[in-house]
Parts: sequence; C-alpha cells; structure tokens
Amino acid sequence: MFKQILVSTVCFLCFGSSLHGEAAMDWEASWIGVAEASATNQWIAYRKTVHLDHAPRRAVARIAADSKYWLWINGEPVVFEGQLKRGPTPVDTYYDEVDLASHLRKGDNTIAVLLWYFGKHGFSHNSSGKAGLLFEADVDGVRLLSDTSWEAMVHPAFGDTAQPHPNRRLPESNIRFDARKDQPGYEAAVGFGKPPCAPWNKLVKRPVPLWKDFGLKAYENAAELPQVSDGGVIEARLPYNAQVTPYLKIDAPAGQTIDIRMDNYMGGGPPNVRAEYITRAGVQEYENLGWMNGHAVHYTIPAGIQILELKYRETGYDTEFTGTFECDDGFLNRYRQKALRTLYITMRDTYFDCPDRERAQWWGDMVNEMGEAFYALDPRANLLAKKGILELANWQRDDGTLFAPIPTGDWDKELPMQMLNSVGYFGFWTYYLYTGDLETIRTVYPAVKRYLSVWKQGDDGLVVPRRGGWAWGDWGRNKDMGILYNGWFYLALKGQLNMALALGKTGDVAEIKNRMAGVEKQFNPTFWNGEAYRSPNYKGLTDDRAHALAVVSGLAQPDQYDAIREVFKTSMHASPYMEKYVGEALYHMRFADDAIARTKKRFRPMVDHPHTTLWEGWVIGDKASGGTINHAWCGGALTLLSQYGAGVAPTTPGYETYHVLPQMGPLKTIKTTVPSVKGDILLELRKDPDAFVMNLTSPANTVAIAGIPKGGLDISTITANGTTIWRKDIPTYPTPGLRFVESDEHYIKFSVDPGTWVFEARE
Repeated sequence: MFKQILVSTVCFLCFGSSLHGEAAMDWEASWIGVAEASATNQWIAYRKTVHLDHAPRRAVARIAADSKYWLWINGEPVVFEGQLKRGPTPVDTYYDEVDLASHLRKGDNTIAVLLWYFGKHGFSHNSSGKAGLLFEADVDGVRLLSDTSWEAMVHPAFGDTAQPHPNRRLPESNIRFDARKDQPGYEAAVGFGKPPCAPWNKLVKRPVPLWKDFGLKAYENAAELPQVSDGGVIEARLPYNAQVTPYLKIDAPAGQTIDIRMDNYMGGGPPNVRAEYITRAGVQEYENLGWMNGHAVHYTIPAGIQILELKYRETGYDTEFTGTFECDDGFLNRYRQKALRTLYITMRDTYFDCPDRERAQWWGDMVNEMGEAFYALDPRANLLAKKGILELANWQRDDGTLFAPIPTGDWDKELPMQMLNSVGYFGFWTYYLYTGDLETIRTVYPAVKRYLSVWKQGDDGLVVPRRGGWAWGDWGRNKDMGILYNGWFYLALKGQLNMALALGKTGDVAEIKNRMAGVEKQFNPTFWNGEAYRSPNYKGLTDDRAHALAVVSGLAQPDQYDAIREVFKTSMHASPYMEKYVGEALYHMRFADDAIARTKKRFRPMVDHPHTTLWEGWVIGDKASGGTINHAWCGGALTLLSQYGAGVAPTTPGYETYHVLPQMGPLKTIKTTVPSVKGDILLELRKDPDAFVMNLTSPANTVAIAGIPKGGLDISTITANGTTIWRKDIPTYPTPGLRFVESDEHYIKFSVDPGTWVFEARE
C-alpha cells in the first residue's frame, strides 16, 4: 500500500550530489517539505536514492520532523514512529539519532520517509505550525543531507474522517486512508533553511530510546474471527491493554469503508482516536500507523468482504520488566501485575496520565509512575523521568511559576500542589536518590529554588496558599486544603534542602531550614486537635490525605501515630493517586498489616475486574474522578510492596548504599528483584513461626544494610552463609564481608559487601 509509493518509481540520483565531507557537528542539512501550505493531519512522503561504492562501516543519521515519521531503506522498515512530540523547551524541537549501517548496501539505496504532521497543539505537543523533515547522515565520514534534490509530496491517500474528531487534548487526529488514491506524484522538495531556524529552532537530541516494536501478531481469538464479514463489529481481542497499530489484509471491491477503533474509544468520556480505511479493488493490506489502546480492536467491515488476516502491532517504550515481586498473597500479586501493565501503557513520548483521553505529562501522575518504574523496569526507564524533569524546568515561566502538563501548546494552568510534589522530596529528590544523576539535579536546581521563592509564608510560618491556575488537591471530596498546602510545601522544602546539600549550595541551606522551621513550629499547634488533623475553618469530614502528608513529611510525631491509625481505618476519601501516600504513611508508622489490608479493601473492585489495567477513579466512569480505565497513578502500592514490604531502598544516591529492612506484615514469603542502577538486587524472604530467612544477592559496588526483623521472634541465633554471627544478643567473631551495625527497636542490622548472603534467624 502506501509503503509501495514511498519506495517505487524512484529517480536515481548520484550519491555524491547530496554528500559533503564536513565532520563538524553543526547541521548542514536543510529542513525540507512541500510547496503546499501545512495543514492539520497532513501526511507527506519523501524519498531519495543514493549510490554507494561499498556497504558502509558506519552510517549514523540525525533525523527531525514535525511531527512523526516512519523510515524505510530499500523497502525494509528501519524506524517505526520516530520523533518525539515537541518540545524540549517552549520553542525548540527534538531530533533522533539512528544507526543505518546494517540497512545500507553496496549500489543504489532508496531512502523513504512518511511524515505525519499533527498540525495542532495538544496537552502533549507544541506544534511549530509547519510540516518539515530534516535528515543528515554521516556515512563513513561523508554526509548525506536533506535538500531540494529529495522528492516529496503530500500523500493523496491520507485525509480526515468526518465527526466526531478526537477531543481537544490530543494533537493526533483520526486517520482516513483511501487506497484508491494511493498513487505517486512526487515533485522536488522545497527547502526551508538550515538549523537552527524558525519555526523549529534549536534541536535537542532525543534522550530516550526509539520505540520497541513487538512485530505483527495474531489476536488472542484469531481462530474465531470470521473469514467473510457479515457487516457487524468484529472484536479482535488483545492479550492485555496495549498501545497497538491495527492491521488488516482483505479481498474487497473498491470504495468500501472500514471503521477501526478500540473498545476503549470513549475511554475517559470524550472521543479518542479512530481510523477509516477505504478499499481499492482486489487483495490489499493496511496498517493504521496512529497507535490506539485498549483490550480489543473493533473492525466494522462491510458485509461480503473476504478477510484474509487481521493482526496488530504492539509498540512501546523500550524497557524490560526486570523488576519482580511475588508473595504468598494472590491478591497482591494480581494487583502488581495490573499496576505494571498500567505503568507500561502510560509511557511513550513522556510519562502520561492515560493513553487514551489525554496522553499528557501531568506531573502528579508522573511522580507516582517514576517511583513505580524504579522497582519495575530496567534503568532505561530512568531516561524518561530525566526527560520530564528537564522539560518541567525548561518550561518555567518568567514569573518563576511552573505548570503541567508539558510539553503543550494549549495549556498554561499551574496546579500548585502538583508542582510542589514534582520539585520536592517525592519528585526531583527521589529521582536523584534512585539514579545518582547529580548533573540533572545541578541543571534544574535553579528552577526549583526560583519556584519555591514564589511561595510565601505568613507571620505564623505556615505557607500562604496559592490558587495558581487550578487549586487541585485531589479528586473527590473532603479535602482539607490548608493541611495539604502545608504538607506539600514542607516536602518541597525538604527535597530542596537535600538537593542543596548534595550540590554544596551551603549559602541556601540556612534559609531553607529556616523556612522549614516556620512550618514545623506551627503545624501541629494549628492543625492537630488531639484526635485528628483538621484546619480551623475546615467543615468537611476528616481528610485521610492530610494525615498521610503529615506523616510522610515528618511533621506528625510518633505519639500521634495511634490516633492517625484510627483515622485511616475510617476515613477513605483519597483518590487512587493520593492513596499511595496513605499507604506510605502506614508503613512509615510501621502498621504494615493496616497498609496491606487497606490496599486490598480499596483496590478490590479493580483487581477483581477483567480489565488488565487499573483505573483513574474507584469506579469506572465515575465523573468525579475522571473514569479512564488506565491510570498508573493507581500503582503506588507496587512501589510500597518493594520499598517497604521487602524493605529495599537506597540510603545514598545511586544505590552506593541501600538497606533491606522488611515490613512483611501478614505476608509469609516475598521474592523480589529490584533493578537498581548498580545491578539487580535479588531477595527472598521467608517468615516461619520460629525462624526468619533472608537470601540476598547484592550487586557490585554497593554496600547493603541487611536488617533481621525482631517482630514476632525472640531471636537467639543468626547465621550468615552457615556461620553464626549473632548469639543471645551479642555479635560473634568477624565474618569477611560482613559487619555488625546495630540492634535497634525493630532490627538487628549487618552491613554486607556484594555477593550472596543467606541469613537465618532462629529463636
């Protein structure tokens, strides 16, 4: 189909006519396009044939586009959906780096590119206002450049569907492909200038991998799909909620319209993306290149058309599910699998809230998602977090305020509490703690400092609330906003303090501590009434979210924990987003049984539901909480089960040191792999009535603090790899690679070098 246009009827051109020998990294290529005006949902085909005297040893291309592109060389796919949504700053553009060496050969080589120009803003894309392609390859030291010797055309087969169109949050349009118009009509490309030039401006190298392509696959119910359509909806089921591009191969007369959409087309309320295919006569195949998501593809094919194949291609962020967690509670295992699937489907150009309605980098969502990825995915996922952090700082406004989602072209509202969460302890600081990437923190620290300077404190030391563009505290009701503002503000200062100390910003430390002290002095006298936290003028029901922030910030004191525990037993107003912080508060107070019981109670409907992903709200379609079926902010307990249940967390940045301090609660066994930046941490825990066993494999260049829990056991002896290291409250003789640290209220702690350590504690 359209691929054939791109690679056939080529005009053979001399290789030397488009190559230059400059080795400098400055761009020599020109942005190119067509003479026609850029338009929304415009598709442009490009091609160029070059001659090589030998197969290259090295051929690296730098490619930029507004908005997406697909690349073929000699008819074979090389890049499936290249280019990140724009932009790294409010005015600039990303570019890809692609290795072409294995795709080029001696003799003539045809390069073909199909470009999709969104032509409109969205909550995830800042349109430049002009379609264009930039291509520059270093082929054994000589450059192949996009210029006016390339051919280009507006692809005649692509067009718009009728209403309804996707909701305004999405920059993507519905795709209509009329195979009857799939005819070549190339002309010489038009040059638009060399970078950096308007409207694309400076170019920033793509900081995340190209997408992982899982290949065309048969549907789960392939054997049940009809061979001849009866005109009804054909439901082709996927193995799970996935980002897919649907494919078909049919034998049909010309002029028949086939509708392609997901079962999730109306996910979150308004219309999302769909596709239409108009047949030509005969056997034909088509893959809709705009990805969709859901659990099933719905094909509506006119009656009588012979169906030869229906398939799908899953693509997604290139990372592996290397983090694992299994325990003896089947519910928690199922919850984690759904949380993992939800996390992966909310990753692509950015972390986003949902893959259907918005695809937007809301930073409250991203904080939770980033935390989940540290325990679920290999370290390549960290690059997506880094990208988001840099974007948030780069989009800071002249008045110092931050806002999200970004990148965007039609949103400018600050959600103050989400921004405090982003730049603070659970956001930027947690990124550094888990990655050790100090340079990124060094880059964004001025933006953090500038943003927090926007916030003022009253004479009493408490923060002065700011509405921003949207004073969003959470979905749902009974939000005690005064406490929420102060909790997030204090956590932001806590994160800033840690970053300042890490960067050696000693001149900032005293001021930050002074600001924190102002909140500390007045927080409990103002908000604690002896039984619960409540703002003086707050009239709603007692807010569990407010108590969660009081605990995780450290503002609540241990003598309040029993009363706060009672609040969490009866107050359940938090959305799935804020439920993560409730769970963390319970673990922080060492009520692990309560944390697990509450998770099971609140998430039971989602875990028991046939959907493979977790929802935005507690009820599907709940208008008060958005109602999408795939929101990774629900996955907070994925983090908590590994961080607190198994007890694995870094204690110094980048896992140079980390601890294993389990809070198993009612669980008897845990087996987990934590994919740290130093390597995988392998851990097995077993709790018996009279013994506790920890099997830890610790990676190179780390020091681990292994804590043997005292709870429930009157420990008499502890062995490590068969050697007794503790007997009757006294550490025994030294063991190579192992050192006694301390015995505190909850653990007997040992420091261990890399390697495998099997601890066994017995009464």
